[in-house]
Amino acid sequence: MTVATAASSSASPTARQVWIRTRGLLLAVLVLVAAGIALAATHSGDRHGRLDPRSADRYGSRAVAELLKDRSVSVRVVTTLKDATSAAGPDTTLLVTAPNLLTPYQQHTLRTATTATAGRTVLLAAGPPSVRALAPGVRAQSAAPVTTRAPHCPLEAARLAGTAETGGLRYSTDSLDALACYPADGLPSLLLLRHPAAGDTVLLGSPDILYNDRLDKEGNASLALQLLGSQPHLIWYLPSLDDPSATGGEHDDGGTGNESAGGQSSFIDLIPSGWLWGALQLALAAALAAVWRSRHLGPVIAERLPVAIRASESTEGRARLHRKTNARDRAATALRHASRTRIAPLVGVSPQDAHSPATLLPAVSARLSTADDGLRELIFGPAPSDDAALVLLADQLDSLEREVRTS
Repeated sequence: MTVATAASSSASPTARQVWIRTRGLLLAVLVLVAAGIALAATHSGDRHGRLDPRSADRYGSRAVAELLKDRSVSVRVVTTLKDATSAAGPDTTLLVTAPNLLTPYQQHTLRTATTATAGRTVLLAAGPPSVRALAPGVRAQSAAPVTTRAPHCPLEAARLAGTAETGGLRYSTDSLDALACYPADGLPSLLLLRHPAAGDTVLLGSPDILYNDRLDKEGNASLALQLLGSQPHLIWYLPSLDDPSATGGEHDDGGTGNESAGGQSSFIDLIPSGWLWGALQLALAAALAAVWRSRHLGPVIAERLPVAIRASESTEGRARLHRKTNARDRAATALRHASRTRIAPLVGVSPQDAHSPATLLPAVSARLSTADDGLRELIFGPAPSDDAALVLLADQLDSLEREVRTS
């Protein structure tokens, strides 16, 4: 009985052994719980998307929205085309934050609705497809870096704002009723189109002046307030991919915004939000388990090779790899690089300038009295077109090196 009891006692794991076996799993669970709490905390605040006037993060636009409200300008956020077009009027400014997300049908509908009013429409970073539909007669050009620029135009809002951080897409037009401001490489990054009977349209190449973290730079705040605050009401249109009007020519049915124009819900809409968070947590747990059970790789340890490999064999092996992949360009580059490295000290050129045509070619030409054009083609020329040309290049480089050594 005593022996059996002792054997059973010795076979049972100790507390230390249990801790060693389970500490990895407990750590993974702890990290998972901490990640869940962090995700819940970050999404429980006032976080929204880019250029959202309700967002206080660096790419949000709450700061300019609050300044507009202080100026008695009402700010209304809409996410559907129906709400945007129904709110447009002679005393409103319609800001379209992402005109490139609109479908051709949405662009046509929006253009028709805004033309019938005498308000203002502001388009942010509108590219060629959206410009053709929303601002006919205007051409969008390639983007320029966003930097501090002067207005260089008679537009009062730009003159009062002064220098501002502008750039992005640039625009051009043949209209005589257009004011071009903040030129970037010869083309304006802010274009105002005046339509006496239908209000005006403002094209702004970059939305940077509306970001919370950029509003206090240069004249960004002044320019933003004057462009968006010219009317007593501002409609802040954030185009959404789940807008029913984006389904291809059908009108908004006035639903909740999660249904398509035909009254059907997408597959994502049918999944409860709790399952989506659960799937994310399971994926995170699986990743942590994979890291926990993976092999622990330490620093690379240099080991002596079991056999010595001759340099000629290594060179031959690399040459075969180049030939197998038809890498004549890399082979020619290696040959020329090695030749220049060996020739440079022979003609009195430092290793730092060995691969500079302006330094190496005159020195070699002076040593051999050879035309510079032939040397340039040989030492710095293009890649050979076939294997025969590569072999010929190797022979010519070898001959050139022998000639330099014996001259």
